[in-house]
Amino acid sequence: MNSALQLFMRGIDALSDGAGKIAAWCLFAIGFFITYEVVMRYVFVAPTIWVDEVSRYLMVWVVFLSSAYVLKRQEMITIEVFLAEPSSLGRKLAETLATVMLLIFAGTAVYFGFQIWLKYTLAGHTTDSYLAPPKWLTHAPVWVGGLLFSLQGLVQLIRVWRDELPTPKDNTLEISH
Repeated sequence: MNSALQLFMRGIDALSDGAGKIAAWCLFAIGFFITYEVVMRYVFVAPTIWVDEVSRYLMVWVVFLSSAYVLKRQEMITIEVFLAEPSSLGRKLAETLATVMLLIFAGTAVYFGFQIWLKYTLAGHTTDSYLAPPKWLTHAPVWVGGLLFSLQGLVQLIRVWRDELPTPKDNTLEISH
């Protein structure tokens, strides 16, 4: 079972890494689209009708896809004044409480997000915008990202209690004289 658990954990880590890479490429695309829009609007005086809408939809996907990647890399905001030692019982309990709270939120988002997504997908609804993309495109990131975030949260809980959490990078500023 230990090897099955390790395989599960590596699989979720790989999914989170893949989601993070997709999110990064979406950010690149958004930057490209906005640059294109600026050139079209101010150089050629021919603004587009699609850049704003497509960029907003991609940004929603970025937010939800990147959450599992950020959790995996332990880049969430943490305050370690009293619980700096990763293997202490207090730190493990604090990490567990924080992760369980995140899982409750993510689980709620997955549950209701999936229901809304399914309802609008089966009904064939589209957005009330000029491009009118299908609503499943705008509702799917909530439950897809939430599910991946939840799975990564379970992996992180396992790592907390097995003392396998990587040490976060030192992000302090060094001032040299």
